Amino acid sequence: MSTIKTIEGNYQIVPARFAIAAARFNSFIVDRLLDGALAELKKHGVQDKDITIVKVPGAFELPLAVQSLANSDDFDGIIALGAVIRGGTPHFEYVAGECARGISQVSLQSGKPVAFGVLTVDNIEQATERAGPKAGNKGAEAALTAIEMVSLLRQLEH
Repeated sequence: MSTIKTIEGNYQIVPARFAIAAARFNSFIVDRLLDGALAELKKHGVQDKDITIVKVPGAFELPLAVQSLANSDDFDGIIALGAVIRGGTPHFEYVAGECARGISQVSLQSGKPVAFGVLTVDNIEQATERAGPKAGNKGAEAALTAIEMVSLLRQLEH
């Protein structure tokens, strides 16, 4: 029999408080991601009073909002939602790259779990697939990630 200890997160984290930072740009996609995230949080016992939604103009602004939320003692986990759809200019690379980099830095610097639910896609069809039931809702997946990471970090603290 092995004596190796394994620590793994689960979805039994209630009570926990979550913030969702959601971009308004491409809202026809982000709203579906938000619906998926909210449904998943509630499915796992998170109550409305323990969820705060913060709207930002676009994906580029997500890292700053996420940083402010992470620096607060009001939240155990944060979910960042947005949609960056490639166009005919290099704008996509700048926005998508800086958004991902900034959100990653916030999580590492704050020690709080920040789930990355920002779509970076080539076209509207890909965005629609990832924000709906067909290919799975990436907002729901981000919520699951946040729940699991809150659980894991709580275990590591003890």
